[in-house]
Amino acid sequence: MFDHWIRSLSARLWLTSVAALAVCMTLLAAVVIYAFNHFPEQALGRHEQIERAEDVANGLNFDDAGRPVSVQPPQETAWLFEAVPTELKYRVLNEQGGVLFASGDAQDRSPWIAGDPFHAAGKVEQVAIGSKPFDVVTLRIPHGHDVFYAQTAMSARLVDAMIGAKVKQIPAIVRVTIFVATVIFGLTLTLTLHRVLKPLREASGAAALITPRNLTARLSPKGVPSELKPLLNAFNEALGRLENGFSVQQQFLASAAHELQTPLTLIRGQIELQPEIKHRELLFREVDLMARQVRQLLHLAEVSEPQNLSFGEVDSVDVAQDVVAYLSRKANRRQVKLQVQVPVAPASIWADRSALFILLKNIVENAINASPPNSVVSLIVDKASIQVQDQGPGISQDHLPFLFKRYWRAPDSSHEGAGLGLAICKEIATAHEWQLTVSSLISGTRFTVWI
Repeated sequence: MFDHWIRSLSARLWLTSVAALAVCMTLLAAVVIYAFNHFPEQALGRHEQIERAEDVANGLNFDDAGRPVSVQPPQETAWLFEAVPTELKYRVLNEQGGVLFASGDAQDRSPWIAGDPFHAAGKVEQVAIGSKPFDVVTLRIPHGHDVFYAQTAMSARLVDAMIGAKVKQIPAIVRVTIFVATVIFGLTLTLTLHRVLKPLREASGAAALITPRNLTARLSPKGVPSELKPLLNAFNEALGRLENGFSVQQQFLASAAHELQTPLTLIRGQIELQPEIKHRELLFREVDLMARQVRQLLHLAEVSEPQNLSFGEVDSVDVAQDVVAYLSRKANRRQVKLQVQVPVAPASIWADRSALFILLKNIVENAINASPPNSVVSLIVDKASIQVQDQGPGISQDHLPFLFKRYWRAPDSSHEGAGLGLAICKEIATAHEWQLTVSSLISGTRFTVWI
């Protein structure tokens, strides 16, 4: 089961895609983790500092005259400025660099960055404030005809602490992200492959149903991926060639059988009209054997084509009795008794009467040939089956798989034949969608037609 699954196209596509995704995400995660571990300040610190400066700039309020009147950063940012005033500070400057507003620990008027704030706008500069290292971010705030500047100063110690806290979480977050993404991708890919390969499964199912009896069927390319259409077209063309070859073979078989019947009848008649011919009995025997084989070939050609059968309501007991009557003379010559048993009266069945007669005749005739003198061949007809049971020596287990093959005859067979009788029975059973089975008994053989 596992070996079948691992060799399937969908399994290979699934494994390849999931493995490719996992490898790509692992490589990407490795690059991200490497960047955070080796350049944490650039990766996280700068972003955090610029966000705080933007919060201050966005929190600057103006009156109707366009003058700044207050600063109200978002609550979570204002809390940071109040919680660690010695490590995180802000100022709002006018165009000349004068301090308009400042956080609690940044009220002194000394500039954090020397020179015109215009030149510091948009940059992150490392400076010393009160002998402690800080990273200062300056943002330009244009408002009407005036320009203001928002500055935030974050101590190097606070930057390191924030970066450390975030970097520590990154490996776990990356692992969870990779796992969740792989699971979701695997489930989604399973559904996608199931849908994408549905036309291929349908084509495979249709191909499995094609038998010599329906070679006219073709696989539909509708919905099949364009890469597989050449394969389906080639398969359909092969079916066309098989159909043509099978048709030619059946036509030849039927034509040959028809053409041989008349010459054989004439030959037998000529032998009967010339009593001076020596070994007439031997010639009659050979002609009759050839005629029997020709009839079997004709039957085989007829039952191999379903359109040659005429279905209707058939009384299986009546057909069984006809078979017994037809073969009674042969049974008498071999001192074999034929009997029909009907334990439970069956209902009529849907079948071709002539084909059912040929099927039972062939099996009963074989049973007569295999039965010793003073034995019985029974036809047992019930609601579910028709059984033919003899009291012969039985069939070797080694021979059972070959019984219904065309032209096969048991090596120890004592009666003459072409090996077509049971093959014809199998064709008839298949055409009727019946099952034909054989089993060896303690004494004899039982053939069962499950109807």
